[in-house]
Parts: sequence; C-alpha cells; structure tokens
Amino acid sequence: MNNKVYVWDPLVRFFHWTLVLTFIIAYLTGDEDNTLHIYSGYYILGLVALRILWGVIGTRYARFSHIIYSPSAVIDYLKGFIGMGSGKKYIGHNPAGGWMVIAMLISLLLTGLSGLKAYGIEGHGPLAQSSDNLVAPLKQGFIKVSTSDEDENDHEHDEEDEFWEEIHEFFANFTVLLVLLHIVGVFASSLKQRQNLVKSMWTGYKRE
Repeated sequence: MNNKVYVWDPLVRFFHWTLVLTFIIAYLTGDEDNTLHIYSGYYILGLVALRILWGVIGTRYARFSHIIYSPSAVIDYLKGFIGMGSGKKYIGHNPAGGWMVIAMLISLLLTGLSGLKAYGIEGHGPLAQSSDNLVAPLKQGFIKVSTSDEDENDHEHDEEDEFWEEIHEFFANFTVLLVLLHIVGVFASSLKQRQNLVKSMWTGYKRE
C-alpha cells in the first residue's frame, strides 16, 4: 500500500459508475417515448450538475483546477505517450484525460438540455410552459384562427420538435463517440503505464 495514493473520492466514483449505468439505459431506450428514458435523462442531468459543483468545491483531484491543462500540455503529453516511453505519469487525470472529462460533461449537458427542449415542445417536462405560451390562448378560445393557420402552426410545431430531436440525437451519439475514445485511452494508458485504471476508479487508489 506504500506505493499507492488515494485519488478518487467516493463522490467521483459514484458519479462515474452510476453515469455509466444510467447512460446505457437512456441510450438503449432512446427510440421509445417511455418513462425509463425520460427519468434516466433527468438523473443524468442531476449527476452532471453535481459533478460540475464538485469540480469547484470538491477534493483535490476532482477539481477542474486539477483537470484542465493548457493545450500545449495536452500536446506534450500525447507526444510523450505516443513515443517509445511510457509518457509522463499523473496522479490524477492526465492532460488528455482531463479535457476528455470536460468534453463529456459538455456533451452530456447539451444532450440533456436538448432532450428537455424536445420533450417540452410536446407539452411535457419543466420546459413545457415555454412551449405552450404561444398556443395556450388558442386552446382557450381567446384568438380565432383559420384552419390554414392551425395547419401552419402544427407544421411549425412539428419542424421545431424534429429539429430538437435531431440535436438531441446528435449529442447522444457524439457522447457515445467520446465514451469509446475514453475507453480506448484508459486501456492504452493502463497497458503503457502498467496499472489498472479501471480498478483505480473502483477502489479510489492509484500507484505512483
């Protein structure tokens, strides 16, 4: 145990593994308008918000100040990693891994927000009120419109709904791409530096 250091606190590990499970559930149920997909999305947004807060006030290796490196540091790390050596070792996230965390948080946030918007256009969720403001007077009979106007409103509604659904799907698939790159990076780093990074995220300890 003398050559090990405690890096990942319980909240970081909880965030990581519950996010893995919940994102898989949300992605696999993405083609269906069901409660499981919707509440998985809510839960992921909650996790992202918690991780962002923890990145500001959390433990040393969880903070963004310890994750975000300069572009030159990322380039230098990748050059060293791709070379014959094992590359510079970092106790917490390496520069490339740190920026991957930021990219995934942003992509997850945009996935969730676009999903909320698409769901709101359908008249559901916390954004439903903003979507209903324009059509509420029509439903209450305060404004009389012709059939052609109603058809045009329906068409615009469908187009907006389709737009946000496509945005939602794009960022969901983009997140999958980032996850795959992350997995490749983790296993490559584990092999090159001869330590089990997956186990480290489970136990919290890394070898120096």
